[in-house]
Amino acid sequence: MTARAAGAAVVGLGSNLGDRVAQLHEAFAALDALPHTRVRRTSRLYRSPAWGVADQPDFLNAAVLLETALPPRELLDELLAIEREAGRDRSAEAVRWGPRVLDLDILLYGDRRIDEPGLRVPHPHLHERAFALVPLLEVWPEATIPGRGRAREALDALGAMAPIEVEALG
Repeated sequence: MTARAAGAAVVGLGSNLGDRVAQLHEAFAALDALPHTRVRRTSRLYRSPAWGVADQPDFLNAAVLLETALPPRELLDELLAIEREAGRDRSAEAVRWGPRVLDLDILLYGDRRIDEPGLRVPHPHLHERAFALVPLLEVWPEATIPGRGRAREALDALGAMAPIEVEALG
């Protein structure tokens, strides 16, 4: 780390095309190689049905707790570069919530709330997505979603409304 103050951030990872396990493990390594950033914890991999567009392969999801001195926008730029390197297509022609080789999202950046073009933290749908909350809580059990409350309570509320279809692998 440099003289810049480091803070905690959680990145959610997902993949449902190609060798999903290898892609997620390569993404873990790429995140740990980012400047001014270290991976502190990685979750297990979780299988879950696709969200948004249901007619596609199941996703593998994970979360990584980072210690980073990168400002949120710089971290996002690095995540987008990792996605591109993996073959992700974010062009206008790509289907929103469609199949993807790799998806990296900033779920949390400490206790910050950010609402800028192209960057919303906490992730705006985090509180309603078990596939993101389950691995998040594995890497940061006491996580709080700014403006929403404890992540554990958000997951419990989802379980009360509908079955949670997230399966840990290994």
